[in-house]
Amino acid sequence: MTDFIMTTEQKMFQKLAREFAEKEIAPSARQYDIEGKLNLDAYKKAVDLKLHLVGWPKEYGGVGLNMITQCIIAEELFKADAGFGHAWSSTIVVPALVIQSGTEEQKKYVADVLLSGGLVGYCFTDSFAGSDIAAITATATKVGDEYVINGVKNWVTNAPYADFHFVFAKTDPKLGGKGISVFIVKKDEVGLSLGKIEEKMGARQSVQSDVIFNDVKVPASAMVGGIAAEGKGFKMGMEVMNLARVLIGTGGLGVAQKALELSLEYAKERKTFGRPIWQYQAIQFMICDMEIQIQASRALAYEAARLIDAGQTSPKICACAKTMAGDTAVKVTADAVQVYSAVGYSRDYPVEKLMRDA
Repeated sequence: MTDFIMTTEQKMFQKLAREFAEKEIAPSARQYDIEGKLNLDAYKKAVDLKLHLVGWPKEYGGVGLNMITQCIIAEELFKADAGFGHAWSSTIVVPALVIQSGTEEQKKYVADVLLSGGLVGYCFTDSFAGSDIAAITATATKVGDEYVINGVKNWVTNAPYADFHFVFAKTDPKLGGKGISVFIVKKDEVGLSLGKIEEKMGARQSVQSDVIFNDVKVPASAMVGGIAAEGKGFKMGMEVMNLARVLIGTGGLGVAQKALELSLEYAKERKTFGRPIWQYQAIQFMICDMEIQIQASRALAYEAARLIDAGQTSPKICACAKTMAGDTAVKVTADAVQVYSAVGYSRDYPVEKLMRDA
């Protein structure tokens, strides 16, 4: 990300993130993509630089950066590997739930986990409820001073590595979306287990699996926001989704930007009929369209981030930004494969991975 007015501080964090990504993520990205595992060594080094705490408040040991600066960092990390970027972004966005709605005790607990380099799972999605959180079927039944959680959560990012999970469950199923609450559940609670790990096409450093709750008992104090917040989980989830959409959207722009840069490099090197392919108008138009789509998507994504920073979050603009950036990443990476022609389909060249990640 270059064509955007940045403060001195933002340029510093961009440089830090870029150097980290190029040194610690990019060289092993292909291997971890094949293995479908998160590079925990690189993540530990990100922890040393506090890159995992850029959005966490300073009073709890974080860096306290605004949303725009977080997006600048996201672009750099996703450029190196979308899977690592997605795993990282979950540790940025998910804890916002407790910052916005948690008790002081909960904030301190989450801060301690994050400061030590811990990871967090976000148990949001059920089998038949994606972002339609009102349709979830997981339940949390109050028994005395405890809640008993039952259900299966799907596509939980970082689940195999998570120290605890934010779990969305219905405390009053009759109320639909108004009967949802959120709980902090530690990984070693009796009755909690992991299901299958998803074998994904792309972004494979971001590892997802099912998380299964079989009569998992947690104290009432585990409810995010305390007992007074019972039934307020839907609103909490939607607020976090706004942040996630913007951060993941700008991450997608990092993937697209990398595809554009590689396309330009290859078009200058590759020759057909005695001249570099960038001299052909068909290639020029394709690369120009990549640039146009990235710039337009970036403008929308950073406008969404600006609104968040101004305290005027627009769910509509956040959703538009995520959708447009995602579509741009798919289109640009597909065009990059076309620029590379037949070899673009080969794993010996980098654009096929970018297309899968998009």
